[in-house]
Amino acid sequence: MNIYFTDFFNIDKEILDEYGAFDISLINDLPVFIDPFLLFTSERDKYKTLHDNIIEYIAFLRDRSQDGAIRPGLIKSWFHFPEVKQSWLGYSKNGNNGRGLGPQFANALNENLYNIFKNFGQEQVTQGSHLEKLCLIKSNVGRDMISDFTANLIKGFLCDYTQEFAKKHLAKSTIRSVSVNHATFNYNTRTWLSKIYKLPYIDNDYILLTPKDILTKDDTWISKHDLHTDFKTITSSIPNDTLRAQINEYFIRTLPKREPKKEDYDIARDLTLSKYPEIIDYYIKYKEDNGEKARDISIDNVKEAELLFINNIQYIVSLLDEQSQFTKVKWDTFEETYQRVMYLKQVIENNDGYKIFYIKGQPVKREADLQLMFKLTWFATPSDFNSEVDNGGGSVDFKISRGFKDKTLVEFKLASNSKFKQNLAKQVERYAEANQTDKAIKVILYFDESDLVKTQKVLKELELKEGKTIVLIDARKRLSASNIKL
Repeated sequence: MNIYFTDFFNIDKEILDEYGAFDISLINDLPVFIDPFLLFTSERDKYKTLHDNIIEYIAFLRDRSQDGAIRPGLIKSWFHFPEVKQSWLGYSKNGNNGRGLGPQFANALNENLYNIFKNFGQEQVTQGSHLEKLCLIKSNVGRDMISDFTANLIKGFLCDYTQEFAKKHLAKSTIRSVSVNHATFNYNTRTWLSKIYKLPYIDNDYILLTPKDILTKDDTWISKHDLHTDFKTITSSIPNDTLRAQINEYFIRTLPKREPKKEDYDIARDLTLSKYPEIIDYYIKYKEDNGEKARDISIDNVKEAELLFINNIQYIVSLLDEQSQFTKVKWDTFEETYQRVMYLKQVIENNDGYKIFYIKGQPVKREADLQLMFKLTWFATPSDFNSEVDNGGGSVDFKISRGFKDKTLVEFKLASNSKFKQNLAKQVERYAEANQTDKAIKVILYFDESDLVKTQKVLKELELKEGKTIVLIDARKRLSASNIKL
């Protein structure tokens, strides 16, 4: 079964590793992201230039904003970007089709050009300028949006990087000359230009490779989560004792007087950041001073991502039998879906498939990993198989259909999820009503005895029973005679 770039283009993985590129999946995005700080802190001049180019573009947008209100058409041209889906990086659960950077991101960027980016190139505290400032101020601007924006602004580099590899290592029959939109920005005409590249081509689209050393699996090095976590350390390190005292006094004043909760502290931090945005500069300086750690963490992150999303998945694929009973028996969508769920259950519980959920002996509890495994079981089917379907009642993980009258929904849940009971009670039923079907299967994954006890208790309270509509999968770690360490 072909899954990765090296599979589809028949390239030795060692060749791609030596080139330094990440072996992307060409059936589904993998949750790794471009971190612009890794460009900033790199010792490679080419990367530093890419970061400078990013800052130059932000400064261009800021200056246009200072000239006066930017017309809607130009906001769309300068601020809206499609997802660079050809890189196959990000959160999409259905192939590589993400949302891209639409009005939400554009408005967040445009509205904050004055306050966040007003001193770009003239920083007093930090060594340089950083796009990630945006995610420190605005909610819902996370690593995926920062990664997408960075990918768009360095798309020309990604094209050159991929083209060089393709010319050296790929068969000519697998390469095609393509026109790539938004490849470079012309500051004289103030327009994005297309450019022709010779790139790997498959399924009516080109492919872009990304260097491993600019990728991360977790948050970007500069992130709102870290700012909140290190808030006390950062504010305590501010050398101006008057400013430090004002910040601390304001922060305490914004907290409830009695027993503040976690969300109260989060709100107080955000209010304080809005009141004293210079805190952000001191936080970024702290991250700059520890920039070498970002590179080390990135290396570990990429290795972990390769183990989890490549090595372990390949092991699972080796357990999947394409000559199974699925090609020989005629079922409706519910029975077919149930049989594939049970097949997945068998692979996880009886064929060491549980190992995909463990890194260095510790469980990685992500519904997305289970969903990816489930997708791999859908070979040789007459049914229409769709991920992350939303028909007005909310998003359901999968819908399997054969026409309007035969539809089955599937939802995967972790027993450890804090909203497990609430979701189990209502979610799929609401989706089923929106999709006009009464056929649905809930799959519950548990990692330890406490998860199992919790699941059994919830099922009893909801008067539900394990069976064809509720399937439990045991992902508890087993003792293996082979002592394979994941």
